[in-house]
Amino acid sequence: MSNPYAHIIEPLDPQKPEHKFFNLTKLGDPRYERLPFSIRVLLESAVRNCDEFLVKKEDVERILNWKQTQTQTVEVPFKPARVILQDFTGVPAVVDFAAMRDAVKQLGGDPEKINPVCPADLVIDHSIQVDFNRKSDSLQKNQELEFERNKERFEFLKWGSKAFQNMRIIPPGSGIVHQVNLEYLARVVFQQDGYYYPDSLVGTDSHTTMIDGLGVLGWGVGGIEAEAVMLGQPISMVLPEVIGYKLQGTPNKYITSTDIVLTVTKHLRQVGVVGKFVEFFGPGVAQLSIADRATIANMCPEYGATAAFFPVDHVSVQYLQQTGREAEKLGYISQYLTAVGMFRDYSNEVQDPDFTKVVELDLSTVVPCCSGPKRPQDRVAVSEMKQDFEACLAAKQGFKGFQVPLECQDVSIPFQYNGVDYSLSHGSVVIAAITSCTNTSNPSVMLGAGLLAKKAIQCGLSVKPYIKTSLSPGSGVVTYYLRESGVMQYLAELGFEVVGYGCMTCIGNSGPLPEPVVEAITQGDLVVAGVLSGNRNFEGRVHPNTRANYLASPPLVIAYAIAGTVRIDFEKEPIAVNAEGKEIFLRDIWPTREEIQAVERQFVIPAMFKEVYEKVEKVNERWNSLSVSSDKLYSWDPKSTYIKSPPFFEGLTKKLQQPKSIVDAYVLLNLGDSVTTDHISPAGNIARNSPAARYLTSRGLTPREFNSYGSRRGNDAVMARGTFANIRLFNKFLNKQAPHTIYLPTGDMLDVFDAAEKYQQEGHPLLVLAGKEYGSGSSRDWAAKGPFLLLDTGKTFQARMRFDTDVELTYFHHGGILNYMIHKMTE
Repeated sequence: MSNPYAHIIEPLDPQKPEHKFFNLTKLGDPRYERLPFSIRVLLESAVRNCDEFLVKKEDVERILNWKQTQTQTVEVPFKPARVILQDFTGVPAVVDFAAMRDAVKQLGGDPEKINPVCPADLVIDHSIQVDFNRKSDSLQKNQELEFERNKERFEFLKWGSKAFQNMRIIPPGSGIVHQVNLEYLARVVFQQDGYYYPDSLVGTDSHTTMIDGLGVLGWGVGGIEAEAVMLGQPISMVLPEVIGYKLQGTPNKYITSTDIVLTVTKHLRQVGVVGKFVEFFGPGVAQLSIADRATIANMCPEYGATAAFFPVDHVSVQYLQQTGREAEKLGYISQYLTAVGMFRDYSNEVQDPDFTKVVELDLSTVVPCCSGPKRPQDRVAVSEMKQDFEACLAAKQGFKGFQVPLECQDVSIPFQYNGVDYSLSHGSVVIAAITSCTNTSNPSVMLGAGLLAKKAIQCGLSVKPYIKTSLSPGSGVVTYYLRESGVMQYLAELGFEVVGYGCMTCIGNSGPLPEPVVEAITQGDLVVAGVLSGNRNFEGRVHPNTRANYLASPPLVIAYAIAGTVRIDFEKEPIAVNAEGKEIFLRDIWPTREEIQAVERQFVIPAMFKEVYEKVEKVNERWNSLSVSSDKLYSWDPKSTYIKSPPFFEGLTKKLQQPKSIVDAYVLLNLGDSVTTDHISPAGNIARNSPAARYLTSRGLTPREFNSYGSRRGNDAVMARGTFANIRLFNKFLNKQAPHTIYLPTGDMLDVFDAAEKYQQEGHPLLVLAGKEYGSGSSRDWAAKGPFLLLDTGKTFQARMRFDTDVELTYFHHGGILNYMIHKMTE
């Protein structure tokens, strides 16, 4: 069909008439100039894709009428420009695509129709673990183990990159998906099929929002939704409220971007932004680099918003230049965004659009802080960390409590490590990791950590050898500028060697702790701490033995590693005493923003980005040597414990089946609030006594070969057994934390999977009772698929079944979004 808005198409440059764009300012609608910049991106997509079928003229009108529909539920379609995947969530997506090809063939259709229509980039970054650290060859050894463990998965992904059109794979060892997206994959403005249009995306990782810091609208969706977008379907979304977040003032010289983001996270949690867009504006935005903005946008899932948008301004263009983007692209990016009214000048209040609500933060009020011990929104000022941790020790079991009896709070457990005597107590730091996309993309905090390490070494300080220290940069560029600026040697001397390029400790790939440390923790039932520069610290995620986990800036990660405990008041107590007996305080070694910025200006240069990314897709020799089939249908290996054809399409017919009634259902689990996707579908360690472990053992694997739940997301037999297997799951039937439940007919306590299997054998449907924020967090694909495979009817109820949109209801009637796509392909 012809586009009803074809009359506003015009060339961006009269000298190049073949390159056109939809000039939204030619709509002649005064409402456009008052729309938030994030909503303008939704509008442009609707106008450009308007075909009166998937996207209708009334959809465009609804978006233009955004201000008047704030109190209503208005559904609109959105077709993002691209999709981004990481390997934990990308593998099941490619598995589903392969299984869909089989299903389409069985129903008489053409299997090769199953292809990404919209460009998809998959970055392999979640497979590497911190098995080795504190050695000069740690990186090489960890990467060798990564390939040894994940060869099957990598071969499957490489097959997918050849079998499916429009899919690009970034090999392991390249960096963290969101940092690679920011530094390399982001287009900001697309130039494709003869048109210019804004870059936008959805991703199968909740921290996809990081790209919003560069002015590219994006957010995380479930893997199943992403697959539908890849197949050319728009996302059906409720037109969101947009909270304007006004930044003013200047941060003081000792503040990091991490402090700002943890402050913003707590503030927006209090404001309440779940399901909403947050758009930043005000003169304070100009004080923030793109890396700072991206750090704030990265934490968007932790404050609950859908997106956290910083419109493109001159700082964005400078960042593109710094990261080695071509001059021609920089030219048309500025020209196009200016032409359509999407280029921002944060100092110009006339440009400020209408918002649903405005909240403000004065950057000068931000103080150094961490978040924890169990949730990213629980911000604690560094000056209050000691007092807060001790209060948590005594408090009732909960998000801010461990319920340690008073007489046990000062217990000290001696142990030996490498022949030297040490002791552990509550609050002892046993993991200190500079890791995750939140901070490793930010040169200011990474160089800040390096400068602090340099000063610490010069003052004669060190980190105890039993503390598991690690540095996992988000891209090769980080290693480049840390090395060139001369700080890498000091980081390594403190134990922060580069151990890999990927999302390691933050995703739970922290690797084992030394056995004497584990024994001491167990003996004293100690609440020991992990400190990491990540974005997630939910219970059981970082490591099974660290019950307290704190998010902190990279410099603070090093500071707590040197101190060896979180029970310290840095303002009043020395961080350590050196060999000469001199007390060294944190203020003695803490670098200022000015010091950091001077080093950043000198050493973070475009040539680094160009050199690293020019060879990113061909530099990994292990990846290059993988040999895979060129067949368009995947040959499933029945012996594989990583890749298995899923049962979702078994019994699928061309004719729709009617939903069945639920009769005589039992409650499988009785859960409280804030049950995250980490509780539902853990990504980390597979416990040796779990149903998943028993299954893998039955297939001939030893515990050292189990790998993680995240790495086995291509095998439904493992993932169904891993559903609700988080050791920190609090089930009210038991009134304690455990991955167990009560089998109600007999009163027996069983693993959740075993109980579900017994109910299924007896023909009983199941429900899960859960409170608010059920399913918040990342990796929503298996958080949905896992319970589906546990429950006989395939339905999970909280208290009320709710469909937000007509499209959701359509998917339900088809048995799911993928089944709907198969029916579409075989009509």
